Amino acid sequence: MPYASIAIVGRPNVGKSTLFNRLVGSRIAIEAPTAGVTRDRVLYPLTIEDRTFDLIDTGGIGIVDKQNLSSDVENQITLAINEASVLLFLVDCRDGITPLDEHVAERLRKTGKPVLLVANKADTFRLEENMPSFHALGFGEVIAVSAKENRNIDDLEDAILEILPPAEEDEEPVALRELLKVAFVGRRNVGKSSMINCLSGAERVIVSDTPGTTRDSVDIIIERDGQKFVAIDTAGMRKHGQMDDVMEFYGHLRTERAIRRADVVILMLDAMEEIGKVDKQLGALILEHHKPCIIALNKWDLAVEKNPGITVDAFQKYVADKLPGLHFCKLAGLSAKEGTNTWQLVQAARQLGELAKMEVKTAQINNTVAEAYRKRRPRPQSGKIAKIYYGTQVGVQPPTFLLFCSNPQLIDDNYRRFLSSQFREMLGYAEVPVRLILRASGEKEIGRYAE
Repeated sequence: MPYASIAIVGRPNVGKSTLFNRLVGSRIAIEAPTAGVTRDRVLYPLTIEDRTFDLIDTGGIGIVDKQNLSSDVENQITLAINEASVLLFLVDCRDGITPLDEHVAERLRKTGKPVLLVANKADTFRLEENMPSFHALGFGEVIAVSAKENRNIDDLEDAILEILPPAEEDEEPVALRELLKVAFVGRRNVGKSSMINCLSGAERVIVSDTPGTTRDSVDIIIERDGQKFVAIDTAGMRKHGQMDDVMEFYGHLRTERAIRRADVVILMLDAMEEIGKVDKQLGALILEHHKPCIIALNKWDLAVEKNPGITVDAFQKYVADKLPGLHFCKLAGLSAKEGTNTWQLVQAARQLGELAKMEVKTAQINNTVAEAYRKRRPRPQSGKIAKIYYGTQVGVQPPTFLLFCSNPQLIDDNYRRFLSSQFREMLGYAEVPVRLILRASGEKEIGRYAE
């Protein structure tokens, strides 16, 4: 059965995301002094002593969203409250009780669920003197904390353990680090959130025609047919010069972070539009971090309807021309809206994730080095030709190989790309990027390179 979950709820700008990040020990949710930053519910597994549960960050109750998404944010809050085992009601100790706090309290009482009242921004002992006034909300003792200054967080964790429902015998917490993490990235309004909702079978994130709806990177554990994985929904990217505000800037940073921590990246393209600068920027980030990637052609059904003769293979040539560094990546035509080929995409991502963990024997590596050198030698530099003596695998995810040669500076980028393609082709990493490290060696091993 699902394990326990705690939703952090409250009016806007009381520090819900700051407390969320403090508890999980990482800047998962975006923090900013501007009210209404959080829109989707952000979930992350949290372990305190021997209990693991989902901690859920939510948008501010009563927020007026400038992009007219207030009803969508409210729906996400409702879903979080309905899912939660315990509600962590956050107020601002400096403001005292506000009318909106009273509205939130009335709403939470109606749920009949356990509620833990927490007064945030108690940065000093003097501010804790305001605690008795919050008893009027009707939830008993108030825990004073400062998420920003890390004050009394241990007390809060103790209270959380006390209020959590007893663990079930068959409760199996999911360790996020052990699950396949798939990041969905792309330009704004390309269909990433629709894809997440389709895979999860629920309205897990807000979907809107309004560009820039998603601001945060949202981790969602999805289970189907006994298989679990983490889907990371990300903010849609656009050119740096077109960013509207600091929230969009932070959303872009979170997208880059999502790429770094993902096992596999799904680069979503709109099959009805041309590949643009933002798509190329994302492709460069994926390539920079050596991430296995599947290029998902969303709205493929509409593209086929418009051009019945189009094929994925034909589109591959176009992608290779526009995104040359990702020419070896798998392509998949799908429709997030209709659910066509979406689960097959996840299965393909799982295969790539496993392939990136594969180790090969040293003999295979050296045979590949010798064969690549036989096919093509590096260009002469200052009258000298580099010689590659031997290699060994030193890592996985990405598959990483250390090659010893006469002088790494004599091997240019073109030859490095050639070596990478040979390693993928000959060692079974056809659709997975490999990382090559070149190191000078003073010892020549006869027979390891063609004379």
